[in-house]
Amino acid sequence: MDFQPTQEQDDLRAGVRALLARRFGREALRAAVDRAEAEGGAAGRGAGCGDACGGGPAAGGPGAVDRGLWRELGAAGFFALRLPEADGGVGLGLAEAVLVFEEAGRALLPGPLVATHLAAGRVGGAADGTAVVTAFDLGDRPGGDGGAGAGAAPGVLVTHLAEADAVLGTGAAPPAALLSAALPVPSADPLTPLHRVPPPDPGPGPHARLRDEGALLTAALQLGSALRTVELAVRYAGEREQFGRPIGAFQAVQHLCSGMLVRAEAARTAVYAAAVGADAAGRAGGVGAAGFGSAVAAEIAGAKLLADRAAAANARDCLQVYGGMGFTWEADVHLHLKRAWVRAEQWRTAAAAEEVLAAELLADARQPGWEGASYARGGGL
Repeated sequence: MDFQPTQEQDDLRAGVRALLARRFGREALRAAVDRAEAEGGAAGRGAGCGDACGGGPAAGGPGAVDRGLWRELGAAGFFALRLPEADGGVGLGLAEAVLVFEEAGRALLPGPLVATHLAAGRVGGAADGTAVVTAFDLGDRPGGDGGAGAGAAPGVLVTHLAEADAVLGTGAAPPAALLSAALPVPSADPLTPLHRVPPPDPGPGPHARLRDEGALLTAALQLGSALRTVELAVRYAGEREQFGRPIGAFQAVQHLCSGMLVRAEAARTAVYAAAVGADAAGRAGGVGAAGFGSAVAAEIAGAKLLADRAAAANARDCLQVYGGMGFTWEADVHLHLKRAWVRAEQWRTAAAAEEVLAAELLADARQPGWEGASYARGGGL
């Protein structure tokens, strides 16, 4: 079996990278961040409210979605990538989608990309980018408190609610009705505004499948960010000189950079493998409203777990390589770290992913003849 990308897949990746470099390069990213800070105002930069606040704007103030770029992404097939050609889509699979989302993560492209992609064919205007669709993809915790904890306002978190034309997974509830009952929440990421809303009635639908697909695509975004911070760290280590030579010549810096690469490549392998497995399950008819089945769901959970850890840990190590420069507002590294924190809570959290993996491992251990069954019976699990 050949796991190397095909020429068509490489061309797709290159095309998306070129589009994003032209329409959302570093200057556009920094302009969007500065605009969000100016419009968001009061949250400031590093106001001492911890990881949950991280210096971002209060939710509901600035708009992070560039509608023109959104429509251009739609025209390029970003959102309709997996729709059948008969329905106006591109007719590709998750294996191609993760490559596209990896590039979006690398560019730190803001907006509810995953939700709008999943809404293509379900919500009018999502496929061509004329509609912005968000989802209840944050704070998926037992009890419906959005992970707020004791004493916090009840509800679940949703991103980009004020900018959305529809909210996936809310039945017929329009965004305006949800917004009227929503509470703004300070966001770690300056380009990801948050609201806390009452727990929704999702209505009928393939929610388990959407959660699996959303987790995988979010893992691809995290993978792109993890790979980008490797590039940033290696480039800076080759340019910054200390004691008459580049800091990349020092073993301590080399170890940091090599560790970043190992994490990113491990996440890449898991994300690609999960995408291939999900596509194979789809071709075999093993996908329904209940999701991909336990084995593929576990692969997706593992991919999300590895990608989340790679994105956050690589951003932290990149900060370490940058030294004092990494902590300045002008450096881009903190933007990758803050986005990684937010994405780690989207679609499937680390705790939820670990539960999926544990359940699958336990089910395997209970199968007759499984090589670890005797170990499990002996109390090892």
